[in-house]
Amino acid sequence: MNIEVFREYCLLKKGVTEETPFGPDTLVFKVMGKMFALTGLDSEHFNVNLKCDPEKAIQLREEFSYVIPGYHMNKKYWNTVDFERANLQQKKDWIDHSYNLVVSGLPKKQQESLNQLSE
Repeated sequence: MNIEVFREYCLLKKGVTEETPFGPDTLVFKVMGKMFALTGLDSEHFNVNLKCDPEKAIQLREEFSYVIPGYHMNKKYWNTVDFERANLQQKKDWIDHSYNLVVSGLPKKQQESLNQLSE
C-alpha cells in the first residue's frame, strides 16, 4: 500500500474528508471532523499515525517493532506505523480500527448523521 492507495482506502469510508490543517506537508483524514489518520508528505519514509485503543496500542508496540508511540500525538491513543514494513492486511485492519474507534466516540447525533450518508 503506497500513499495513493492509503489515501483512496481512507476516502472510501463514510464521512471522511482529507485536509491539511497542520500545513501542506501533513495529510490528515477525518471522519465527521475528527482525525483518525495522518501522514507526512515530505518524509522519505512512509509512516502513518493512527488512533488506537490504549490497551491495543501497547500490545501492538510490544508485538511489532515498526509500531511506536504516536509521533507528535497523545501517545496513549496514537501509534505511528511504518507502512513500508507492515503487511497489507495489518494496514487495512489498523486503519479500520482507527476509523471505527473515532466513529464510536462521536456523539449519537453525529453517528446518526454518518449512518444516513450514502457509501
